[in-house]
Amino acid sequence: MDGRQPVLVGVGRVTHREGDAPEPVELMAEAARRAGSDSGAPGLLAAVQSVRVVQLLSRRYPDPGRLVAERLGVDVAHTVLSTAGGQTPQQLVDRACDDIAARRCDAVLVTGGESWRTRQRLKRRGEASPWSTQPDTVQPSERFGAELVMSSPDELRLGLSDPVQAYPMVEQALRARHGRTLDEQLDIASRLWARCSEIAVDNPHAALRRALTPEEIRTPGPDNRIIGFPYPKLMNSNASVDQAAALLLCSAEEARRHGVPRDRWVFLHGAGEGQDVTFLSERHDLAVSPAIAAAGRAALDLAGIGVDDVAHVDLYSCFPSAVQVAAEALGLPLDRDLTVTGGLTFAGGPWNAYVVGSLAAMADVLRADPDAWGLVSANGGFLTKHAVGVYSCRPPAAGTRWTSVQDELDASVPRREAAPHHRGAATLETFTVVHDRDGAPERGWAFALTADGRRTLAVSDDVDLLQALERDDLLGRRVDVDDGRLLGVS
Repeated sequence: MDGRQPVLVGVGRVTHREGDAPEPVELMAEAARRAGSDSGAPGLLAAVQSVRVVQLLSRRYPDPGRLVAERLGVDVAHTVLSTAGGQTPQQLVDRACDDIAARRCDAVLVTGGESWRTRQRLKRRGEASPWSTQPDTVQPSERFGAELVMSSPDELRLGLSDPVQAYPMVEQALRARHGRTLDEQLDIASRLWARCSEIAVDNPHAALRRALTPEEIRTPGPDNRIIGFPYPKLMNSNASVDQAAALLLCSAEEARRHGVPRDRWVFLHGAGEGQDVTFLSERHDLAVSPAIAAAGRAALDLAGIGVDDVAHVDLYSCFPSAVQVAAEALGLPLDRDLTVTGGLTFAGGPWNAYVVGSLAAMADVLRADPDAWGLVSANGGFLTKHAVGVYSCRPPAAGTRWTSVQDELDASVPRREAAPHHRGAATLETFTVVHDRDGAPERGWAFALTADGRRTLAVSDDVDLLQALERDDLLGRRVDVDDGRLLGVS
């Protein structure tokens, strides 16, 4: 094996469930300490030359990597802070492997985490955060990634800006695509999520370790209120967590030099990265992801295997629609296990950093099954930015490789023209209704197709209309739209 072959040698995860948690950089530092111990060579942590952090929301440190390094007592020359997006953890691993192979670094720490639950607790108590501060003049050595843009100006004009609005509309688009009733679609989603809850029970780092039935998950109630119809709370990503994870990567020669046992080594064989059409209004089909399909195909090709060779999978699971779209794109059936963590509802969804934890979990799974292959997908935005990685405990014959499939996507994926100011009739394509904290319908968003195939977005605050949308199966019906207002269904 080439001495510059990148290898993942240590993983660490931290979940704080009781009381107030330490601040995010301390959670990440603790996860890093655990990764050092997990490698079997704790001294390797002192050899880290670069700390790379996934952007966090619970505290906007200018250079969190520097604070993590200080807590570890490591003098690093290089720090990285990513932009937003759940795909960034896999992308940071891809770039770390490049840097290790090219001798720019011998050892790299990739980490991410949030103390969001504690942040919210402090806010409710009216207490100022006692967490670390840095002057704005402190900056990371490098900022990684393009800024995550989720909504077009016309979508923002109508208030479409949140995942709890977008992903339920993808769910409805899925049922329209497959000709299902709402009950049939919710049956699929709730069974998928019930299995996630069962897997989370066996994950000691999961935030919610209780197996739930499909009926419990899909049925609204005081503790499971509707957020964005048709999703109750238990079908939404759970960001109210205090969690962090860390990945310790180095070259094979560095691992040998520090005495990392061979049974700790996990290799990235291939990875693919790509972005779907940025704005929902312009996607040709809201229920498919050409980027996941292309990125997954590229990752598998680089690894030299097919999807049927993959024994262990963790698909990005912020909402049930994300898993269904990804599974279809990758050619994975829904009746197999599609997570090794339990997903973002049950394992926990620390904003952009979930995949740091899912990669740590996959490493543990593969160490216990060293002849197997694992696949991890990462997703940012509204099913927008994607990264797929294929892992194994066997070294890659051609070295670790990743590729962007963006040129292929830009050349082949059709766009739909948006019609933001459409007035007149259109055909209801999908919708969601966001409910208030008391469970009452508050506002609805609908996408509809004009007679010439353009897509228009319309909103309504009419409670009678919102209730009719939820009560009656109206997809495919004629709607009346007036420059962003949904007037009625006929």
